[in-house]
Order: sequence, then structure tokens, then C-alpha cells
Amino acid sequence: MHLRSSRRLRAAAGGAVALVLALTGCSAAEPEFSYTPPQQVDAALPDDVTAQLQAAVEQAMVATGASGAIVGVWVPWSGEWVAGLGTQAVGSDEKVTPDMSFRVADVTRMMTCDVLYGMADENRIELDTPVPKYVSGVGDLSDITLLDLCNGTSGIGSSEGVVKPYWLNTPERDWQPLQLASFGLGAQRGPAHTAYRDSDAAYLLLGSALERASGQSAAELIAQYVTTPLGLESTSLPRGASEPKPAPALKGAYLPAIEGGYDCTAPIDVTSSSSSIGFTDSGVVSNIAELGRYTQATARQALRDENATPARWGSPLPASASAPAWYQATGGAYLVGSMIGQHGWVPGYATSAYSDPATGFTVAVTLNNSSAGSSPVAYLAWQLAAIASKAPAAEGQTAPDFGLPFTAEQYATTIASGAICAAPAAE
Repeated sequence: MHLRSSRRLRAAAGGAVALVLALTGCSAAEPEFSYTPPQQVDAALPDDVTAQLQAAVEQAMVATGASGAIVGVWVPWSGEWVAGLGTQAVGSDEKVTPDMSFRVADVTRMMTCDVLYGMADENRIELDTPVPKYVSGVGDLSDITLLDLCNGTSGIGSSEGVVKPYWLNTPERDWQPLQLASFGLGAQRGPAHTAYRDSDAAYLLLGSALERASGQSAAELIAQYVTTPLGLESTSLPRGASEPKPAPALKGAYLPAIEGGYDCTAPIDVTSSSSSIGFTDSGVVSNIAELGRYTQATARQALRDENATPARWGSPLPASASAPAWYQATGGAYLVGSMIGQHGWVPGYATSAYSDPATGFTVAVTLNNSSAGSSPVAYLAWQLAAIASKAPAAEGQTAPDFGLPFTAEQYATTIASGAICAAPAAE
């Protein structure tokens, strides 16, 4: 992943500075944004490491019913591996290539929080603003702040369980964000402020609030605060319900349910699902190189000024009551050992991306079948990270003191035990 620095002029709050300069005839340069990524060895990872990584992805493809996958692993001190595996569909001869675009699912949450922090750092919004100030019809959320929505501490339930059948059966349907969020709002609330709860509805509400506060669309805000600064030319939040992904696109599918499981022989193509399904929770489209670049940058808080407060990753909470101590959540992301990132699914795709902010070590992967949900792709990313973390230093490089609190074997077993499709029997 060759992460090139890029620049943008920071937006003046409300355009006031630009207006003053225009009226006075004065000119002045706004502060420029720049990002210098960690040095990445320009080499392929060793063949034995690549073979282990590829085997892990192929095993996960079989377990989840995916015909294809795109993966990127960047080990700054050793090398990189970026590849497309498999085919566009079961029985297809069309190979998956690493330049294909796909929906990044819940990684979108991180970008939505990037916008929140960016606007707060520019004094365009306050993190502790109550949600009802910018979102109508949610008066019972008067004690919930925008930061709660970002951090997952709102106590709001998730809409996914209710609307999933509608997404799959009517993939072209145009959804309004608050319409989707209402299913999560109708669920029983959990404790607020003190516990993390996975809630797609929270990020739909946050996106709606940011639009209302700024007078800009969510697509424009993500472009302004995320993709333009980092030079992500193929990453965007589609504006229209049927706006297609940039070509070439990875085809996405799901498996029809049958008694006792899934029909793994007859996947249903949902590549053209409405982009309104995800919005600011899971709607962004990207490719593997830009997904890796983004995850590495935001894990390092590259989009904020140095020493900006509050620290986004400073007060994580357990990801669940039973989560190991190394698995926490805050800021629209999960903290997995020393790595920061996200994982999730949207119809047709399951995506995961994580990066270690100290070293720049980064893994990203997408599978083109969403039937198994988000857990297998999370486990796959962690398995890939455990494999790649042991890659030897390239000539002239020194491997850092970097380790993870789990093993590749642990998650290989977990993925296999949760398989929804079985490997073909040997002849």
C-alpha cells in the first residue's frame, strides 16, 4: 500500500472567513492538511507467509459460501500482499481482481465519526449536543449526545434483525435513514453512557444529525472530511438509492435459506442493492487499496490535529459483557489488541479492516457473500493479522516489538466451526 500524502484546504466554519476575505480583497492561505504514512517496504511478503494468508482466505470463502474475496495485507517492515481470489459468482469464469470496488459495510461508521470529530475540531458542532437538537421525533433521547451515537453508548437497539428480510427480498427499495433507524429505536433500550451496544440505528441518526447541522449531504461531508484529505478517489458514499458502485465492481450475493441452513448452490445476486440500505452506518463504497489506506490513517488519527481533544480512542468500553479484555469499542471502531478498525456486512458483502496505529500494520478483506454475517469476516481479518504479524523483516529492516493477544489457529478453528457451507467432499 503506497500511501501518498495529500492535501486539502480546511473548510472555514460556515464560510465566514472566505466571505471576509472576499469583501476586504485580502488573501490568505488556510492551514493545509498533510499526512505522511509509515514507511512501507516496497516488496511482496515472503512466499510462505502469502501461502498461509491465501489458504486462510480460501477456507473462509468455503465456510461462508463466498465465490470471491479481495484482500490486502500491509506489513511495513516486511512487505505486502494484495489479491483477488476466486470468481465473481458460483460457476463463473470471471476472475475477481484486486481493483474491484465493493461496499465496506460498517467501516462507514468510522468515517461518520471522522466527520463528527472534524466538525467539532472546526467548532462547527459540539460533541455533547443532545440528539433531538438536530433530529426530530426523538425527544426521548434528550440525554443522549452526538458523541454517544458515535461511541455506541446511546443504549439504542439495532434495526438489522427486523429489516434484513426486506433488504434481501426487495433490494431495490429506497429507504430513508430515519425510517431505518426507527426499528432500532423501537427496541428495548440498554444502559446509556456506561456500556457499548452495537447499533446501526445510532449511526443512521448521527448521519442525519450531521446533515442537519451542516446543511450538507452526508456524501459531501464524507468527501470533505475523509476522502478528499486522504486522496481516496474511489471511495464515496453513494448519493442516490440506485447509484452503482464504481467499475469494475465485485459482485455480491446471499444464500437462500432452507430448512436447516442455506442452499449454498444457488446464491442470489444483490450487487445492485439500493445504496440507501446503509447510509452513514454501512453505505460507503471503496476498493481494497483505499480501504487499507483509510483504515491505517484513521487508526493513527491522521485526520485530526496532533493532540486534539478529546482523544478519540481514549476511553474504550468492553465490546460485550463476555468480551476478552483486549476487545473493546469506542469512536465508531473496535479496538482489538493494539489494532483499531471495524467489521460488518451489507447485502452481498462482508468486510473487515484493522490497523495498528504504532506501526501501520494493516489488514483488510471483503467476501462477496453476506449470509454468514459479520463475525466470520472479523475472525478472518484477525487470523490474517496473526499470520502476517510473524512475517520476518526484509533486508535492511527491523521488525518492531509487535504482537497480538490471539493466534491464527484459534480463529481458523472458530471460522470452521461456524461454517454455513461445507467444503466439497474429496473424490
